[in-house]
Amino acid sequence: MWTQWLDETASLAREAGAAVRARFTDAKVLKDKGGGENPLTEADLASNEILHNGLRALVPEAGWLSEETADTPERLGRRLCWIVDPLDGTKEFTLGIPEFVVSIALVEDGVARLGVLYNPIRDQLFTGLVDGPRSIARLNGAPVRVTGHDTLAGARVVCSRTEMQKGWFEPYRPYGLQPEPVGSVAYKFGMVAAGLAEASFTPQPRHEWDIAGGVALVEAAGGRTSDRHGRPFVFNAPKPLVDGVVATNGPLHEALRGIIGQG
Repeated sequence: MWTQWLDETASLAREAGAAVRARFTDAKVLKDKGGGENPLTEADLASNEILHNGLRALVPEAGWLSEETADTPERLGRRLCWIVDPLDGTKEFTLGIPEFVVSIALVEDGVARLGVLYNPIRDQLFTGLVDGPRSIARLNGAPVRVTGHDTLAGARVVCSRTEMQKGWFEPYRPYGLQPEPVGSVAYKFGMVAAGLAEASFTPQPRHEWDIAGGVALVEAAGGRTSDRHGRPFVFNAPKPLVDGVVATNGPLHEALRGIIGQG
């Protein structure tokens, strides 16, 4: 059942990604949702419609939480819930930077079990299923796993492009970090899961739809995720906001989480 859901979710992510890609060179911003850094585009809405129709039909008993759909308490009574960002990294999308993804998670009893991310410009499809020893993560169909790098020195740590531009990561450089700017939150998690980076973090709050798909992928690939305090994520919460995020290959998790409090 879950394997079938993963395959069909991946197909829907590609379909939504095609709608995003078709609007990439003509990204019309409909409005800004706050601070001049949270644009809403036609691509966000087109992707959301495809995913809402397709995913709700795929698992009718699941609740629904999406950045681009008005939230209702109906989802709170469901064991299963789709958590979706139809275009994570909209700012990069509007700037022509191909660091954004369609992000989808299916959570069960608060745990992100299924994750799909699709970057339609780079044609990267990340898929993951958390199932104990049978967990699997793939990039374009090929199995992937987090790296075994175990020191902060030489670790590739990818962080928010916007937050780095504001200088928010400068306090961490004395601890040996050389963070690299990458757009979408979810895309950074996909990079960690696929062994393309060792870690990603921010002490700043994030919404569940920013991270749920990526959390499933990192966990499925053998990595570790938590909030800034080391607490595991519990999704489909009444207030879908988390207190910072840390996603790592595992060996670096405590060291990285420890320095967040020193910044």
